[in-house]
Amino acid sequence: MNLEEKQISFDYKFKGRIISLRQDNALLPNGNTATREVVEHPGGVCVAALTDNDELLFVKQWRYPYMEETLEIPAGKRDRQDEDPLECGKRELMEETGAVAQNYVDLCPLYPSPGYLNEVIYCYLATGLTFGKQNPDEDEFLDLLRIPLEKAVEMVLNGEIKDAKTQIAVLKVKVLKDSGKI
Repeated sequence: MNLEEKQISFDYKFKGRIISLRQDNALLPNGNTATREVVEHPGGVCVAALTDNDELLFVKQWRYPYMEETLEIPAGKRDRQDEDPLECGKRELMEETGAVAQNYVDLCPLYPSPGYLNEVIYCYLATGLTFGKQNPDEDEFLDLLRIPLEKAVEMVLNGEIKDAKTQIAVLKVKVLKDSGKI
């Protein structure tokens, strides 16, 4: 069955610093048309940084849309759609944690909410860490924590870690560790 929808027209309703919102008219596989709302985002990265002591690096920070602190692995927005995701991940890891990694493993690209958002988040595992000084963005306030991998898995499973990209990365690292692939 053909599932493809084709863009007929689009109209930007909002263009911001981080996101843009457009409204499209789309041709459906059955020949009908439909309106589609799309949030455009340049994409991001997240890095599950694993220490030699099997601890993951986390940052605790205030997330304004939820009006609460969240616990996440280091992550950030790509500056441009064509920015190399791995280079962005290296930059974000260093800025948020002060860590530099010798090794990176691509865990997956993921679509956080494919029904309306075109963001792709690239996930990496980082090992062989050395530490320097944190250098967060001027509007970024965060606390750095080290959490043992086993404890982080428990926190995902009991709902203490709500961030989806962090949940996925923690569980993938656990599976890779248990299978001997890292």
